[in-house]
Amino acid sequence: MSSKYVIGIDFGSDSVRSVVVDTADGKIQGTAIAYYPRWKEGLYCLPGQSQFRQHPKDYLETLEQTVKEALKKAGKDVAQKVVGISVDTTGSTPVAVDKNGTPLALTPGFEENPNAMFILWKDHTGNAEAEEINKLARKWETDFTKFEGGIYSSEWFWAKILRTLRVDEKVREAAFSWVEHCDWISAELTGNTDPLKMKRSRCAAGHKAMWHEDFDGLPSEDFLTELDPVLSGLRDRLFTETCTSDEAMGTLSKEWAQKLGLNESVVIGVGAFDAHMGGIGAEIEAYSFVRVMGTSTCDMLVAPNDEMEGKLIPGICGQVDGSILPGKLGMEAGQSAYGDVYAWFARLITGPVAEILGPEQADKLQDALIPYLADEAAKLPLTENDPIAIDWFNGRRTPDANHTLKGAIAGMNLGTDAPMIFKALVEATAFGSKAIVDRFLEQQVPIKQVIAIGGVAQKSSFVMQTLADVLNMPIKVAASDQTCALGAAMCAATAAGVFEKMEDAQKAMGAGFNKEYQPNTEKHKVYLKLYDKYQKFGGFIENEYK
Repeated sequence: MSSKYVIGIDFGSDSVRSVVVDTADGKIQGTAIAYYPRWKEGLYCLPGQSQFRQHPKDYLETLEQTVKEALKKAGKDVAQKVVGISVDTTGSTPVAVDKNGTPLALTPGFEENPNAMFILWKDHTGNAEAEEINKLARKWETDFTKFEGGIYSSEWFWAKILRTLRVDEKVREAAFSWVEHCDWISAELTGNTDPLKMKRSRCAAGHKAMWHEDFDGLPSEDFLTELDPVLSGLRDRLFTETCTSDEAMGTLSKEWAQKLGLNESVVIGVGAFDAHMGGIGAEIEAYSFVRVMGTSTCDMLVAPNDEMEGKLIPGICGQVDGSILPGKLGMEAGQSAYGDVYAWFARLITGPVAEILGPEQADKLQDALIPYLADEAAKLPLTENDPIAIDWFNGRRTPDANHTLKGAIAGMNLGTDAPMIFKALVEATAFGSKAIVDRFLEQQVPIKQVIAIGGVAQKSSFVMQTLADVLNMPIKVAASDQTCALGAAMCAATAAGVFEKMEDAQKAMGAGFNKEYQPNTEKHKVYLKLYDKYQKFGGFIENEYK
């Protein structure tokens, strides 16, 4: 029997990864990664103002580059046996488009306008707009945020759109509609980007755009117009129906087939967000808690719909039927900064080195710094009087989104050194994780196992052991270092009809687990005392530094 292959494409915050996968056993035949060239130069971003934008050309160029390279590595004749492609992206990462569905940054006059580009998930320029949405939702007859944890975030669809339409008149006049990255890039591969016709991701719409069947789709026209008249009429230019990721968006266009060396019969699946497809790739099942651990974290849970009937989990990033596994309720939580916290501390140290000794010495230090700090921190004793840090360096995603919050460190003295501070920062990210776990448990949502994927999970045993000790739970690490892309490949195989349902693709193509961290119960007892201090310190910051 001739093998069938699929391609999973994972658009992360800094780069894109493409994998060519055999549907028979999930073995990756070829893989490639490329960093977004304009993003790497820091173009269109103002970190001090939490403005993070990405040019659509970065996505198009790296997609073509990585797919071609991955196919070349896969070997001769594999390209002709590819039957499906699915894409995952960061989110909410929307863009303003014209009537043809072309991002405005690809049209004359908008090429260098950041507001005409994709607004990356971690862009927080819409903090004020998010708060306006929350205030209106709480007094409206229907609370359109109730399936999204009851608190709308500046990282999400409507806050970003409203902010952009308010501050940029040219974009406001030119924007016909708005499209999430996962929807646009999938539609682009089919050659039909008409915003009124393209299939929209249930995952993106439900978790970030307040879409729900109970609302007949998106929030009502009256609600949006009351929020701001600049939104008047936009609802009719968006969408009503949504699709799960086992469905086909269409087939590969002639143009992209020629570019990639593939057949036009290749099925393009409906896209989704990276963490959700990562959950699929990590073989998520009912009440598995899958942590996608990288620059930030996203936490995935699925449960049978009938067992969650009547439950609304406050302060998370939404609960959506079919957003991860079709037919099951998908729940999302996470932290806005995880690996980014460690990277910030590394920059704090290496920045002066670059200025004084030059970039070459700084780069040399950068490569060795985090592993050194982790090794030294692991040697330190654990006491209830250790320094305490708060992990809200990029605001707080969950529980209870508030992106105006800031990070902090307390309990230092003249003997506190870099490994001690690093230890406190790692513990802070673990405490933030515990707050999320506790929220689910408080709401009678059980957690039967914890699974970790992503760069942090693969690279740092100190971070993972600390997390296991704080949670007092075993943590399994997925064997694949490309779990999100593998999940996208599973979705592609299902959309292409190789498998009848997603669970079948998971069973056939899953890579399993290669490591498990066991909690130290004695350390957990100390961490409970430190966690209590973390909560009190966080409460002080939230109340006094609003």
